[in-house]
Amino acid sequence: MCSSNSLYKNPKPCKHLADYKVKNGMSGYSLIQECFKTTPYGRTTLEISKSEVHRCSICSGYEGRFYMCLICSTVLCCLSPESNHVLLHSQCKAGHEISVDMETSELYCSVCCDQVYDPDFDKVVMCKHIMGFPRNQNGVGESELRLSKRRRLSFGMDLDSKNMKRLFLRRDQKSKSCFPLGLRGLNNLGNTCFMNSVLQVLLHAPPLRNYFLSDRHNRDICRKMSSDRLCLPCDIDLIFSAVFSGDRTPYSPARFLYSWWQHSENLATYEQQDAHEFFISMLDRIHDKEGKDSLATKDNGDCQCIAHRTFYGLLRSDVTCTSCGFTSTTHDPCMDISLDLSSCNSSPKDLANKSSKPNESLVGCLDLFTRPEKLGSDQKLYCENCQEKQDALKQMSIKKLPLVLCFHIKRFEHSPTRKMSRKIDRHLQFPFSLDMKPYLSSSIVRKRYGNRIFSFDSDESDISTEFEIFAVVTHSGMLESGHYVTYLRLRNQWYKCDDAWITEVDEEVVRSSQCYLMYYVQKMLYHKSCEDVSCQPMSLRADTFVPIAGCC
Repeated sequence: MCSSNSLYKNPKPCKHLADYKVKNGMSGYSLIQECFKTTPYGRTTLEISKSEVHRCSICSGYEGRFYMCLICSTVLCCLSPESNHVLLHSQCKAGHEISVDMETSELYCSVCCDQVYDPDFDKVVMCKHIMGFPRNQNGVGESELRLSKRRRLSFGMDLDSKNMKRLFLRRDQKSKSCFPLGLRGLNNLGNTCFMNSVLQVLLHAPPLRNYFLSDRHNRDICRKMSSDRLCLPCDIDLIFSAVFSGDRTPYSPARFLYSWWQHSENLATYEQQDAHEFFISMLDRIHDKEGKDSLATKDNGDCQCIAHRTFYGLLRSDVTCTSCGFTSTTHDPCMDISLDLSSCNSSPKDLANKSSKPNESLVGCLDLFTRPEKLGSDQKLYCENCQEKQDALKQMSIKKLPLVLCFHIKRFEHSPTRKMSRKIDRHLQFPFSLDMKPYLSSSIVRKRYGNRIFSFDSDESDISTEFEIFAVVTHSGMLESGHYVTYLRLRNQWYKCDDAWITEVDEEVVRSSQCYLMYYVQKMLYHKSCEDVSCQPMSLRADTFVPIAGCC
């Protein structure tokens, strides 16, 4: 971290890694450099033999995660904390604590039971990673179009820095040298594509962007007035300043990552995290800070922190007794709407024709979300009118729409009975313009009771129901080893944000992607933001891996 601020320091390096480097220096790194292989998808792995399947030298097993000892090159497996042959190896041989994860090319300490970071090791891997990319017919490296999920803090690289710079500055032939202000890549700090994808969304959500760029949260004033030594909104404000500074070199949000780890200790690891969980965690942390400081609260008790003013909505749940028609109504706050990706949202005609694939769409998911469903026998309603438990129908609707509407598509299924998880890879169609009026409580209730109801309590007629999409977070790959990418729609042009890489793409690319999180903003705000975002030429003068003030 920046030496001028003692509040933000990198975590202390692993003691065992430090001891290893004192005794062995860089020799172990250099010896295994030739074993690093870069896949066409940008992942760097450790491969000893192309023909042989990895087997543990202790149990001869070929299941689990494999590691290679940096001292003796022994291949070891780790199936579980109880079956950890990497730890057993280090206990039997002193000084053999550091190994390399063969799947992710990350350093691993068997004593700490965690991945450890060393910029010198990344320097070796990055050199092999760049030189290992295949070339296309024009002689352009595929790394220009895809960046591996690897930490890229400032290394002080001394290996062919001119080639490194060219790799970052050259763009896809479709890309232009004039991008909207605020489009800046974010370096992957070790399986942090989930963080980068959500940060790109928040950086371009109009209410949040206007809040931080208008200095509504001043980090200098905040640090003077607050005793909180780690303020997440301050670190977000720093990212906004860096991203909208006009500098186009990829930015490393290391300070933010460290601060988020301190606020969410259960997620403080280099393992891949879920982008949706991170998004909710971010809003909670912003609310924890801004909600305390903000004295402005509406008469109805709604929090006026920037997280709630942007994403807060209200869901209505009606449970109706099928015997007498008595309805119990409850309201639940929400920061997003989770939708099932199910074939149930296909039309009856599609279901009748078994050969046809379900025509799944966001509108179909919303129809399913607001469709009445019969509660199971274990969920019977205690009817106040009948004075006993009765069968009931439950129907969801939206009481209040937020300024920015987030849809979470449930692509990950977890079965506690089968003790297994899987990812749903089905394609989902989604519109760029969306009218939410059919899903409002007023529309749902009127549809339920017909013309017998002409007025509605707290009518939403004064609320804008037309939304425009501005961001899509996608997930590709498997459940355990996927990759997150964000597509941003700025000035009616789509841009792909793949960690440090920003490229211009056609809308067909976005429509064909596996959407996981979709963000819609009220149409009026979308068009207003298009007018506000300026377009400036890309700056090509800065080196790619130079230290970024206040970050590295």
